[in-house]
Amino acid sequence: MEQSSRSASREDIAEGLEQAAILVVRHMSDRAALNLTTSMVLDTLNREGPVRVTTLAAAAGIGQPSMTELVQRLERQRLVTRVDDPEDGRAALVTITDAGRVPLDDQRRNRRDLLAQLLTALPPEDEATLTLAMHVALPIIGRLIREAHGSRTQGTTDRRTRVANQRTSRTSMKTRARRAVPPNTKEPA
Repeated sequence: MEQSSRSASREDIAEGLEQAAILVVRHMSDRAALNLTTSMVLDTLNREGPVRVTTLAAAAGIGQPSMTELVQRLERQRLVTRVDDPEDGRAALVTITDAGRVPLDDQRRNRRDLLAQLLTALPPEDEATLTLAMHVALPIIGRLIREAHGSRTQGTTDRRTRVANQRTSRTSMKTRARRAVPPNTKEPA
Protein backbone atom coordinates (compact mmCIF):
# COMPACT_ATOMS: atom_id res chain seq x y z
CA MET A 1 0.00 0.00 0.00
CA GLU A 2 2.84 2.40 0.88
CA GLN A 3 4.54 1.78 -2.49
CA SER A 4 1.42 2.73 -4.49
CA SER A 5 0.98 5.85 -2.35
CA ARG A 6 4.59 6.84 -3.00
CA SER A 7 4.12 6.17 -6.70
CA ALA A 8 1.03 8.41 -6.79
CA SER A 9 2.96 11.06 -4.87
CA ARG A 10 5.78 10.95 -7.44
CA GLU A 11 3.25 11.35 -10.24
CA ASP A 12 1.79 14.41 -8.48
CA ILE A 13 5.27 15.90 -8.07
CA ALA A 14 6.11 15.22 -11.72
CA GLU A 15 2.83 16.84 -12.80
CA GLY A 16 3.51 19.92 -10.66
CA LEU A 17 7.06 20.33 -11.94
CA GLU A 18 5.88 19.85 -15.53
CA GLN A 19 3.19 22.52 -15.10
CA ALA A 20 5.76 24.92 -13.60
CA ALA A 21 8.10 24.26 -16.55
CA ILE A 22 5.27 24.91 -19.01
CA LEU A 23 4.47 28.19 -17.26
CA VAL A 24 8.06 29.38 -17.46
CA VAL A 25 9.07 28.01 -20.87
CA ARG A 26 5.89 28.65 -22.84
CA HIS A 27 4.36 31.67 -21.18
CA MET A 28 7.28 33.54 -19.66
CA SER A 29 9.92 33.27 -22.36
CA ASP A 30 10.72 36.23 -24.57
CA ARG A 31 10.73 34.92 -28.13
CA ALA A 32 13.13 37.67 -29.19
CA ALA A 33 15.64 36.72 -26.48
CA LEU A 34 17.96 33.72 -26.24
CA ASN A 35 16.68 30.32 -27.35
CA LEU A 36 16.47 27.56 -24.76
CA THR A 37 19.74 25.80 -25.69
CA THR A 38 21.73 29.04 -25.88
CA SER A 39 20.30 30.14 -22.55
CA MET A 40 21.19 26.78 -20.99
CA VAL A 41 24.77 26.92 -22.34
CA LEU A 42 25.37 30.46 -21.10
CA ASP A 43 23.80 29.61 -17.74
CA THR A 44 26.01 26.50 -17.40
CA LEU A 45 29.13 28.53 -18.19
CA ASN A 46 28.05 31.28 -15.81
CA ARG A 47 27.47 28.82 -12.94
CA GLU A 48 30.29 26.33 -13.53
CA GLY A 49 32.99 28.33 -15.23
CA PRO A 50 35.02 27.13 -18.21
CA VAL A 51 34.12 23.67 -19.56
CA ARG A 52 34.80 21.59 -22.66
CA VAL A 53 32.42 21.49 -25.60
CA THR A 54 31.78 17.79 -24.91
CA THR A 55 30.56 18.63 -21.40
CA LEU A 56 28.26 21.35 -22.73
CA ALA A 57 26.89 18.96 -25.36
CA ALA A 58 26.19 16.28 -22.76
CA ALA A 59 24.51 18.77 -20.43
CA ALA A 60 22.30 20.07 -23.25
CA GLY A 61 21.55 16.59 -24.56
CA ILE A 62 22.78 17.37 -28.06
CA GLY A 63 25.63 16.05 -30.19
CA GLN A 64 29.11 17.49 -30.06
CA PRO A 65 29.00 18.76 -33.68
CA SER A 66 25.81 20.72 -32.94
CA MET A 67 27.33 22.16 -29.76
CA THR A 68 30.51 23.08 -31.65
CA GLU A 69 28.39 25.02 -34.16
CA LEU A 70 26.53 26.78 -31.35
CA VAL A 71 29.77 27.68 -29.55
CA GLN A 72 31.25 29.04 -32.80
CA ARG A 73 28.13 31.20 -33.31
CA LEU A 74 28.33 32.42 -29.70
CA GLU A 75 32.04 33.20 -30.21
CA ARG A 76 31.21 35.31 -33.30
CA GLN A 77 28.66 37.17 -31.16
CA ARG A 78 31.36 37.63 -28.49
CA LEU A 79 29.17 35.89 -25.86
CA VAL A 80 31.73 33.15 -25.18
CA THR A 81 35.41 32.65 -25.76
CA ARG A 82 37.77 29.69 -25.74
CA VAL A 83 40.73 29.41 -23.39
CA ASP A 84 43.48 26.80 -23.14
CA ASP A 85 42.73 23.84 -20.90
CA PRO A 86 45.39 23.99 -18.15
CA GLU A 87 45.12 20.21 -17.67
CA ASP A 88 45.45 19.32 -21.37
CA GLY A 89 47.29 21.71 -23.68
CA ARG A 90 45.66 20.11 -26.74
CA ALA A 91 42.14 20.97 -25.57
CA ALA A 92 40.22 24.20 -25.10
CA LEU A 93 37.63 25.27 -22.59
CA VAL A 94 34.64 27.47 -23.37
CA THR A 95 34.01 30.37 -21.02
CA ILE A 96 31.30 33.05 -20.86
CA THR A 97 32.26 36.66 -21.47
CA ASP A 98 30.88 39.74 -19.74
CA ALA A 99 28.91 40.39 -22.95
CA GLY A 100 27.45 36.86 -22.63
CA ARG A 101 26.22 37.56 -19.11
CA VAL A 102 24.19 40.60 -20.26
CA PRO A 103 21.48 38.77 -22.27
CA LEU A 104 21.40 36.00 -19.66
CA ASP A 105 20.83 38.51 -16.85
CA ASP A 106 18.28 40.44 -18.96
CA GLN A 107 16.36 37.25 -19.72
CA ARG A 108 16.32 36.21 -16.07
CA ARG A 109 15.20 39.67 -14.94
CA ASN A 110 12.45 39.85 -17.59
CA ARG A 111 11.18 36.36 -16.70
CA ARG A 112 11.08 37.22 -12.98
CA ASP A 113 9.31 40.51 -13.70
CA LEU A 114 6.67 38.67 -15.76
CA LEU A 115 6.20 36.09 -13.00
CA ALA A 116 5.93 38.79 -10.34
CA GLN A 117 3.31 40.57 -12.43
CA LEU A 118 1.39 37.30 -12.89
CA LEU A 119 1.46 36.68 -9.13
CA THR A 120 -0.45 39.92 -8.53
CA ALA A 121 -3.54 38.12 -9.89
CA LEU A 122 -3.48 35.70 -6.94
CA PRO A 123 -5.39 36.30 -3.72
CA PRO A 124 -3.06 37.07 -0.78
CA GLU A 125 -3.62 33.67 0.88
CA ASP A 126 -2.65 31.83 -2.37
CA GLU A 127 0.47 33.97 -2.69
CA ALA A 128 1.40 33.20 0.95
CA THR A 129 0.85 29.48 0.34
CA LEU A 130 2.98 29.58 -2.81
CA THR A 131 5.71 31.51 -0.95
CA LEU A 132 5.83 28.87 1.78
CA ALA A 133 5.85 26.07 -0.81
CA MET A 134 8.76 27.71 -2.67
CA HIS A 135 10.80 28.03 0.53
CA VAL A 136 10.42 24.29 1.04
CA ALA A 137 10.65 23.21 -2.62
CA LEU A 138 13.51 25.36 -3.96
CA PRO A 139 16.37 23.57 -2.15
CA ILE A 140 14.95 20.23 -3.28
CA ILE A 141 14.52 21.44 -6.86
CA GLY A 142 18.12 22.69 -6.75
CA ARG A 143 19.29 19.20 -5.80
CA LEU A 144 17.20 17.70 -8.61
CA ILE A 145 18.80 20.11 -11.10
CA ARG A 146 22.30 19.17 -9.90
CA GLU A 147 21.40 15.46 -10.09
CA ALA A 148 19.97 15.83 -13.59
CA HIS A 149 23.05 17.77 -14.71
CA GLY A 150 25.37 15.23 -13.10
CA SER A 151 23.66 12.28 -14.75
CA ARG A 152 23.82 13.96 -18.17
CA THR A 153 27.50 14.83 -17.89
CA GLN A 154 28.50 11.61 -16.09
CA GLY A 155 28.95 9.72 -19.38
CA THR A 156 31.29 12.44 -20.61
CA THR A 157 33.23 12.41 -17.34
CA ASP A 158 33.51 8.60 -17.37
CA ARG A 159 34.70 8.65 -20.99
CA ARG A 160 37.26 11.39 -20.22
CA THR A 161 38.53 9.41 -17.23
CA ARG A 162 38.84 6.24 -19.35
CA VAL A 163 40.74 8.12 -22.09
CA ALA A 164 43.07 9.72 -19.53
CA ASN A 165 43.68 6.34 -17.88
CA GLN A 166 44.40 4.74 -21.28
CA ARG A 167 46.81 7.57 -22.12
CA THR A 168 48.58 7.14 -18.78
CA SER A 169 48.72 3.37 -19.26
CA ARG A 170 50.22 3.74 -22.77
CA THR A 171 52.74 6.29 -21.51
CA SER A 172 53.85 4.09 -18.63
CA MET A 173 54.08 1.07 -20.97
CA LYS A 174 56.35 3.09 -23.31
CA THR A 175 58.42 4.28 -20.35
CA ARG A 176 58.81 0.73 -19.06
CA ALA A 177 59.73 -0.46 -22.56
CA ARG A 178 62.45 2.21 -22.86
CA ARG A 179 63.82 1.33 -19.45
CA ALA A 180 63.81 -2.39 -20.12
CA VAL A 181 67.19 -3.95 -20.50
CA PRO A 182 67.61 -5.75 -23.84
CA PRO A 183 68.12 -9.51 -23.53
CA ASN A 184 71.70 -10.78 -23.24
CA THR A 185 72.97 -7.49 -21.80
CA LYS A 186 73.87 -6.54 -18.30
CA GLU A 187 71.94 -3.95 -16.34
CA PRO A 188 73.87 -0.73 -15.81
CA ALA A 189 75.53 -0.57 -12.42
